Amino acid sequence: MAAMDVDFAEYKLRCELQGHGDDVRGICLCGDSGIATSSRDRTVRFWTVDLADKRKYNTCKILLGHTSFVGPLNWIAPNDEFPEGGLVSGGMDTLVLVWDLAKGEKVQTLKGHKLQVTGIVIDDLDIVSSSVDSTLIRWRKGQIVESWEAHSSAIQAVIKLPSGELVSGSSDTTMKLWKGKSCLHTFVGHTDTVRGLAFMPDLGILSASHDGSIRLWAISGESLMEMVGHTSIVYSVHSHSSGLVVSASEDCSTKIWKDGICVQSIEHPGCVWDAKFLENGDIVTACSDGLIRVWTTHQDYVADPQELESYAAKLSQYKSSRKRVGGLKLEELPGLDALQIPGTADGQTKVVREGDNGVAYAWNARQQIWDKIGEVVDGPDDGMKRPVLNGVEYDYGQYHNHFLGWCIKQIS
Repeated sequence: MAAMDVDFAEYKLRCELQGHGDDVRGICLCGDSGIATSSRDRTVRFWTVDLADKRKYNTCKILLGHTSFVGPLNWIAPNDEFPEGGLVSGGMDTLVLVWDLAKGEKVQTLKGHKLQVTGIVIDDLDIVSSSVDSTLIRWRKGQIVESWEAHSSAIQAVIKLPSGELVSGSSDTTMKLWKGKSCLHTFVGHTDTVRGLAFMPDLGILSASHDGSIRLWAISGESLMEMVGHTSIVYSVHSHSSGLVVSASEDCSTKIWKDGICVQSIEHPGCVWDAKFLENGDIVTACSDGLIRVWTTHQDYVADPQELESYAAKLSQYKSSRKRVGGLKLEELPGLDALQIPGTADGQTKVVREGDNGVAYAWNARQQIWDKIGEVVDGPDDGMKRPVLNGVEYDYGQYHNHFLGWCIKQIS
């Protein structure tokens, strides 16, 4: 992978941050102070570098207050009110909570959204939040100062540009650029929900979508580049001052992009909800297995060989446990001896286990034999596709009902 570009050094595991009891949903970089993470376990955790081993992080604070899973986070830099900085979090419980890190306590509860909060922006002394209820709300000193229906369906993300405007991304497939409550531009191009947004200095806005792509847009609205490589929903995207871009996806990978090309794909033992660059270029990922991982290109920071081995084993175990053939676990499929039983109708299909694969056979009534059709692989989007053979889609009815959502890879 790295051979494509001499300037690119491959990322390796630096450390795993353990503590959350469920999916880690969001990551927030807190200046030089540390990292904050949000989880389905209803908590926010604040992590700082382990002074005894600079490669690692320790939990410094656990923030309890949300009554359902926590998603977006944003950092309030230290000021008179928050001498050690603060955090703002949004949850499935419709609340926006403000936390004082020095005390590790909730200092404000902002009630106003009707559904899940999906994005948080710090705009000077104001907070702007987005929600599945399709609104953006501006809060000042704990009060709503303005609220507007910004999209025709759920808003999934909001960011602030250095120039002051806001950008929102929605399930209506569009993004909108806002100055106050005025929409300056609507970005059209994605074919499904816009899930994640990030600013890319000197270039424009990055968007991650349920359509599996990442796009780079000029502020003027022009689509400059499309990055394609993920095989499922892309939940988040982030950029680094080096020009690298990182994305997180439902396909259990984090991908690193350079000039629109994927230069590395890091597999995870679960869905990756979020990925962010640290200032030094390291990457932090949030996974559905409840762990946060830091990845580095700095040789001195790479995890010990046994930690790397343990991660490789975990990954391998996860992949084999997920190996399914059309909704059935591989180990549940019958063996080759099932082909000794004659078929009952011409064209009847049967899937059997051969080694690590599921292989489809069709009954040939004239010759009274089972003809091998090909290897069966799960389709890319859970039942959305019909079985495919030689580029031709077959109707479900022609196959045993377990074929829903699979493709058949023909054996040449």
